[in-house]
Amino acid sequence: MTTELPRIAAFDVDGTLTTRDCVVPFLRRVAGTPALVQQLALDVRQIVPGVVRRDRDALKARAARAAFAGRPVQDVGRHAAEFARTVHASWLRADTVEMLRNHQAAGDTVLLVSASFEVYLRPLGGLLGVDDVLAARLVTDHDQQFTGEMNGPNCRGAEKVRRLHAWLDEHHRDIGGRAGVHVTAYGDSTGDREMLLDADHPVFVGGRQPDWLAASPT
Repeated sequence: MTTELPRIAAFDVDGTLTTRDCVVPFLRRVAGTPALVQQLALDVRQIVPGVVRRDRDALKARAARAAFAGRPVQDVGRHAAEFARTVHASWLRADTVEMLRNHQAAGDTVLLVSASFEVYLRPLGGLLGVDDVLAARLVTDHDQQFTGEMNGPNCRGAEKVRRLHAWLDEHHRDIGGRAGVHVTAYGDSTGDREMLLDADHPVFVGGRQPDWLAASPT
């Protein structure tokens, strides 16, 4: 008799679970639009503008410094909790959340794996009742203030797969980690490409499945 593998459902957030990007609205909520734009303008002068336009990781790192550097964790946490409630109340995709609920009803493990900031995704994950959140993390100093730096690579592309595999190795080591589970992944862009290609069952949300996913297992 074949034993069914434990089932994991990994959801990206922006554009997959939500109807809009959440990163910029959250940065504006924390920093205020004028301060954020002013600081970014100063940072951008220090590097080649053409590179910034193409390099989302570099731009996000500068935006994080502008929004979070020197801000108390407690203060940002308050903004994050309020923002999570806004997203939960107004910005969720009904179709994808229904899929998430179906996984929960079936007893599957549900994870959020996103390049968005963990500081607001954890409270959003709490409202959704997911099992864990793997996202971009911020560094704190000894005074419990954010430094404006991210704790490791931006959680997108290949880093999503690395973080997901590390989580599975930690929580399912006894059955071989990634090799011992069945992963369904939900994404909506090339930023989710690696996670979708790694999945046993990839689900491309919000449009025609791209050519690079057509040959993946379904």
